[in-house]
Amino acid sequence: MSERIFLVLGALLSALAVAFAAWSAHALAGTLSADDLRRFETALRYQQWHALGLFLTGLAGTVLPGSPALRWAGWLLLAGVLLFSGSLYLLVLSGWAGWARFTPFGGMSLICGWLLLAVAVATAGRGR
Repeated sequence: MSERIFLVLGALLSALAVAFAAWSAHALAGTLSADDLRRFETALRYQQWHALGLFLTGLAGTVLPGSPALRWAGWLLLAGVLLFSGSLYLLVLSGWAGWARFTPFGGMSLICGWLLLAVAVATAGRGR
């Protein structure tokens, strides 16, 4: 069941990244400083790449159903996008620097998610 959730969430996060990119290019471009625009674009880039990773995790779940490592990988990728990209969006839009405290936790979640995806694929079929 989690594979369907990851497919849907990956697609939704990708669509949201495109919408945010259009919004930033048209509505925010003249209002943000160069540093804030760079932060926003970094958040967009990470969101899009990791949304695709989440989608791939969902696809992998159709081949490796029931893999706990794969399930954890998906949830960590989702948490990473929310924490990493979300904290950067909030930092830029609110101006409150405290949001930056959450960014490293998002980055670590993304790294752990990718590592668990590798573990899930590398260990697939063992013990069956």
